[in-house]
Parts: sequence; structure tokens; C-alpha cells
Amino acid sequence: MTLHTFLTTSALALSLASAAAAQQTLVYCSEGSPEGFDPALYTSGTTFDAAGQAVYARLVEFKTGTTEVIPGLAESYDISEDGKTYTFHLRPGIKFQTTDFFTPTRDMTADDVIFSFMRQLDPENPFHNASGGTFEYFNAMSMPELIDSIEKVDDLTVAFHLTRPEAPFIANMAMDFASIMSTEYADQLLEQGRPDLLNQQPLGAGPFAFVAYQKDAVIRYRKHDGFYREGLPKLDNLIFAITPDASVRYQKLKAGECHVMPFPNPADIAEMKSQDGITVKEQEGLNVGYLAFNTQQPPFDNPKVRKALNMAMDKQAIIDVVFQGAGEVAKNPIPPTMWSYNDAVEDDPYDPEAAKAMLEAEGVSDLSMKLWAMPVQRPYNPNARRMAEMMQADFEKVGVKAEIVSYEWGEYLDRSKEVDRDGAVLLGWTGDNGDPDNFLGTLLSCDGVGGANRSQWCYEPFEKLIQEAKTKPTQAERAKLYEEAQVIFKEQAPWATIAHSKVFMPMRDEVEGYKVHPLGLHIFTEVSLDK
Repeated sequence: MTLHTFLTTSALALSLASAAAAQQTLVYCSEGSPEGFDPALYTSGTTFDAAGQAVYARLVEFKTGTTEVIPGLAESYDISEDGKTYTFHLRPGIKFQTTDFFTPTRDMTADDVIFSFMRQLDPENPFHNASGGTFEYFNAMSMPELIDSIEKVDDLTVAFHLTRPEAPFIANMAMDFASIMSTEYADQLLEQGRPDLLNQQPLGAGPFAFVAYQKDAVIRYRKHDGFYREGLPKLDNLIFAITPDASVRYQKLKAGECHVMPFPNPADIAEMKSQDGITVKEQEGLNVGYLAFNTQQPPFDNPKVRKALNMAMDKQAIIDVVFQGAGEVAKNPIPPTMWSYNDAVEDDPYDPEAAKAMLEAEGVSDLSMKLWAMPVQRPYNPNARRMAEMMQADFEKVGVKAEIVSYEWGEYLDRSKEVDRDGAVLLGWTGDNGDPDNFLGTLLSCDGVGGANRSQWCYEPFEKLIQEAKTKPTQAERAKLYEEAQVIFKEQAPWATIAHSKVFMPMRDEVEGYKVHPLGLHIFTEVSLDK
């Protein structure tokens, strides 16, 4: 960020906060710009915070601060005896937001639910390709094969007919990609010849109505007076002051220019806790940080080469330096707080000599590779550049030369999906629904190759287990299969698993009602300010 941009952003946030002082106006110093405002198109938490959680609502929701699924736009649902039909009963009187660019004339109906999913499912839908049509979650979770049809039973009843039982289906419906949009608004955009505006001017039935976005600077929202949850939201205005630098976010928090900031530098935590006027909430993260090899490109198509590089890394040193100790070494692709975690799995030991010998045995010498470092902070990786530098030094000890590369965040996410991408990518994941399938299926399934599966790994024995697990009716049966899948994962090593971290959320003392969410979302629906 340039000094000019910082000053502009800061002044704007101050101005907005001062102008609305008589109202409840919260300024959130967010860490980056959203990729867009259509949560079905993206997988980053930055976009979900700015669009999915602020503007939209879903048929079912996660109770804030938990992974418990509660009623949302649907007040109830039924599941058929064969587990293949889910019938949702919608609340009457659900209002979409009124904005400067759209005025609704009717309440939400089953037609809006059907549109929200068919635009992702049907390639002929006029909105399917309006903004690239990637729909990463929808595709990675095999929704095109899973959903046989969606039936409008009546205006307030909609049935999803599935091709097979799917245990995580209800939890999946609470995720951001399942946000409900207005068919009436979409029709207006089509008449205007601007279907792309669905991704630029969002409109939903969530707690806050979109007002304006100044790229890389600020997003403004105001309260949705017709929100279906009585007495919420409590805030009159919500402002995202986009502030990519964690140190600058902290300075703004101390100065009272923002009320809440995510992703603090681990090195600043102790000082934050001692600052008057600042509270630091913390919670074990439902996350994993990893290094994804491209398993479709030599020599990373060889599992022994991948395991050798795992053994070359001093992961504990990374935890100590990058996470300042606020984390633990990861050995599995799911966190230890998640059911089905296989604690019997043993991580590859840190052993540079053995790693070097293994590379030589596989005929790998003078290997040069790209090592991708994220440009943003995340709970699972608060300093990717530093982490990459430590890995670079470790790799050099076994004769591997690594060149660190990075890109702007949106470009990083896009380019890292490419099947012919070079080298290995630092990334990570915070769970979306508390289900192991959200890690093992979304990030490592064959359907995720070219999308959320950054290792481009499609391995039949693993795939068979995770697909079968989704069809089992009990958690015990599913857990057994996921535990077996973790053993195969470790043998094949498509990722080097790095860390599970603790999540810290610094905020001003006047912020009331904020709950650290295990799914990594930043939700302001129940938040207010003590003036």
C-alpha cells in the first residue's frame, strides 16, 4: 500500500466514523480487497466476510461462534427415508434489501432458491458464465453430480433431489456458496445487459445492504431494516477499511480509527494484550497451513520426492519463528479439534541427511523449484514470506534450490489453480462447516483438481474412501473411512502439512457481542458498540 492510499483510506474511515457518530457505526480494518461480491465464485475468507456474511443469508446458518447448524431462511427441513430428498420450508415474509440500484416488489420465494443454485448447476443459465463461472466450492463438492433436480413444491417449499445420500449436505447448505440471491434483481440485470453486476453490486437478504465499494480502500454497508432475525443487526452502519499491512492495522486500532482487526502479527500479541482500550480474544483455530506440491509435474509426481522434501523441513522451527509458538506442527490435513482426526498417523521426521539420500536414490539432483509465498496474512500462515525463507534454507541443505515467488492475492489464488503450475504453493484452509469432507473432499478430491485442490492430486484409493464416507449415515462409520484416508494421505504426501494455529482477534473495548468464529468468518450481525 502506498502512503497516499493509506492516508486516503484512513481519512475516509475516520470521516465516515465521525459523520455517523450518533449512530452505531463499526469500522473493521479488513486485511484485503474481496475478489468480488459473489460468494459462489470464490473460496477466500476475505470475500466471504465482505459478501457472504455481510450481504447474504442462506437456507440454514451456522450459529455464530459454533459449527452448529440452525434454521436460516428456511424455518425447517425434512429428509426423506432414503436420504436422497431434502425439503426446505421457507419462512414467509423474507425481504430482500432495497438499495440505490434495486427496489424489490415481492418477498423471497422458492424461485429465488432455485435460481441461486441453477446458475451454478446449469451451463445454459445466463449467469453461469457472467463472471467466469468458476464456482469452486460447488464443483469441488461434486454438486453437479450430486444434485439430480431442484423442485418448486410451492412458493414457500423447495425440494432438492439428490442422486445419492450425502451426509454433509445440510452443513454444506450453510456455507457461503449457498447464499440466496434475488431472481427479480437478476432479471433486472439481464434487462440492463449487465449480468456481471451480480458480482459487483451484491444484493441479498442478509443483515447489511451494500452501499459502495472504493477498490482497495473501503466498503460501506448500512443496516438491512427488513432482516428476518428480530432486533438484528444492531449496527446502523458497517465499514470495511481495507488495510493489508498488519502493523498498520494495529496502529489504526490503537488510534481508534478502527474497532476490530483480523490477523495480527504474532509478534504484536503480547503488547496488544497490555494496551489500555484493547481486548484480544483468542481460540484454537479449525485450520491447517500447508505446502502443496504439484503432483502432476515431475519430479513432484513421485511421492518419494515429496516425502523427502517434507523430511527436509524443520517444522518446529517454523512454529517457533513464524507463529511465535502460537500453533502446533500439523501431521494430518485436518486439525486435531475435528472429529475423525487420526492421531495414530506419524509425521515424516525432520531428517535432512535421510531426505538428501532419498532424493539421490530417486535420481533427483540439482533440483530447482519455485516456492510460492502468499502476499497476505492468514491464521494458518501469518508470515508466508518468512516461512518460505526458512523452507528455502532447509531445502538448500539437501541440494534443492528454491526461488521464492509471490503475486497479488487474487492473482496468486487464480494462478495456483493451474494444473501445469510450477513448484509448490504455500496455502492453508480454515474449515467452512466443521465436517471433515470440507477439508479432505474440497481440497484433495479429484473434482477439486484445477480448483481448490492446489496439489492437483487425484488418487483413486484416497478418492474411493472419501466418496464412500459421504454416503454413510453415522458419524462413526464416516470417521473410520476418514481415518484410513489420512493414512493414505501421509503415505502419498501431496502436501507438506505445516501448522495448526491459534486465532487471535484484537478489538476495542467498546465492541460488544463479537464472537470468534471457528470457521474463520468475521460476523457483525450481533455486534454493537458501547458508547
